[in-house]
Amino acid sequence: MTRALLLSFSPHGKAAQTFKLARALLNEQVPDAHVTERDYGARALPPLTREYANALTTPGGLSGSATALSEQLIVELEACDLLVLCTPVHNFTVPAALKGWIDHVVRIERSFTVNAQFEKVGLLKDRRTFVLVSSGNVRKGHEPDFLTPYMTAILSTVGIRTVGFVYLGAMVRGAETVSRAVEQARRQLHETISSGL
Repeated sequence: MTRALLLSFSPHGKAAQTFKLARALLNEQVPDAHVTERDYGARALPPLTREYANALTTPGGLSGSATALSEQLIVELEACDLLVLCTPVHNFTVPAALKGWIDHVVRIERSFTVNAQFEKVGLLKDRRTFVLVSSGNVRKGHEPDFLTPYMTAILSTVGIRTVGFVYLGAMVRGAETVSRAVEQARRQLHETISSGL
């Protein structure tokens, strides 16, 4: 059975167009999947603390309470075969809610390590991953995009390289434009899934 992890980082939470699209396509494409849903846009994760930072450099500190939430999120990620991240673009990059999840999940000697050449090496197994991105702009390429390269790099850091991006643009241009964008994204996601990503 496919185990899917569906995460929303939009202030709209589960009402976000990306989240509704992802949920619908999971129901269509993998109807028997066990899906875990999290809404971190409406209820953001707490930021990393001084105790967390100290735990990273204290012998035995990584197994203490300071990293308990980080461990919980990493275990949940490890348990899924299919990862779906639903996020808006905020100021050309990831929103704070998504950055918070990343900060908890990307942890040295747990989800990645550093080799003798000082290169980061992922410790998690690769898995099919989709990043559904909504923005207010009409189409991708009209303004700087720091989200796509950043997400590609950060997921690769922990070992996740099978990543497909789906973009929903013009989310603030009225119902008709939003409907067209959602349908276009639906077709793109169907094609990406069908291609075996």
